[in-house]
Amino acid sequence: MRRLADRVDAATPAHRDRAIDGLRALALLAVPAGHWMLGGFRLDADGLHNASPLSAFGALAPFSWVLQMLGIFFLVGGYASVLSYRRRPSTTAAWLRGRLVRLGRPVLGVTAVWAVLLAALSWLGVPGDTLRTGSTLVIQPLWFVGVYTVVTALTPLCIRLAGKLGGWAALPLLGSVAVVDFLRYGPFADAVPSWLSVLNILPGWLFAYQLGVSWGEGRIGRRGARLLLVGGAVLFAVLLLAFHYPASMVGVPGEVRTNSHPPSLLVVALAAAQSGAAILVRDRLGRLLRRPVLWAPVVVVNLSAMTILCWHQSAMLAAAVPASLLGDGTATVAGLTTGPDTVGWVLARIVWLPVFAGLLVLIARYARRFDAPWKAGTRAANARRAVAGVLAAGFAVFALGLA
Repeated sequence: MRRLADRVDAATPAHRDRAIDGLRALALLAVPAGHWMLGGFRLDADGLHNASPLSAFGALAPFSWVLQMLGIFFLVGGYASVLSYRRRPSTTAAWLRGRLVRLGRPVLGVTAVWAVLLAALSWLGVPGDTLRTGSTLVIQPLWFVGVYTVVTALTPLCIRLAGKLGGWAALPLLGSVAVVDFLRYGPFADAVPSWLSVLNILPGWLFAYQLGVSWGEGRIGRRGARLLLVGGAVLFAVLLLAFHYPASMVGVPGEVRTNSHPPSLLVVALAAAQSGAAILVRDRLGRLLRRPVLWAPVVVVNLSAMTILCWHQSAMLAAAVPASLLGDGTATVAGLTTGPDTVGWVLARIVWLPVFAGLLVLIARYARRFDAPWKAGTRAANARRAVAGVLAAGFAVFALGLA
């Protein structure tokens, strides 16, 4: 392993920003860790249903503050996009098309595969509620790819704004989220249509991306980072204590309000604090990752980024669905198909984490082919892409409850 780590380190270009890759890897690993620990199932006669330990253990909500690291992911994404955009060999359109294709291929792959799996599992007698729960979990992380695609398309605009306003270019986005939150939670909430919250999706996630663009353009230094850290932390505390925002950063079944879908001002405050902290630790993290044994896992995670995002829920389902069929659906497995409402469930779920990770590694061995460029140009290749598109569309219709 050490020899392998040394080879990975030797093959890394000298100009590679190891700290940025390290931050991205940290944010990536937080996604499956959060979904695996803060998501669970309840098993009844109709099959598996989504549940969350946060319904029974509200005191665990602070863990969601640590595991919700999408702010850092968007920050790093904005930073990396600036560097990539500045190095583009041809037109902006070609650069954007290349990045969007790299995002779209894995999504098309996982949804097409799951369309086939749904048909096969249904034929094998898996309950419809289990299939519905599984499809919901699979498509749940994919909203992130859609949003990230949109903000990536806005990179040229973000660069222009960073040139004019520096780090302050993200402030109007924070203000936009604050206005929408005031309308949907303030004194006029009863008169405001529910769809208004959708207006927070773009500015809520574009906020951290814009910070990353400004950082990549050299417009945010350590002083700005301290302002982000302190200001974000203060705003976060005020929203929790004075305005009674839900403490959990993820949705909790049965709760009327949620912070993440769409993002609330609390999510933006957390992203600001996380971004400030990330900028401040960047140099120290870069020096730490000069050690080959620490750098090699970061490289592996970054190379598997889309595979992790698209398939980590499938890894959990690969364990939970067969377990739900034990004893003709009457037997339960601790930490897997039992309700997440006891301390025993929490301890058992921790034991299951290495199993989920192992299943994800096994799945990734075959699923990574969807990350690579697909063959095109021949009639057979075009036919395969068309079939994959039809299957993906069918899965999306089922997962979104449209059929």
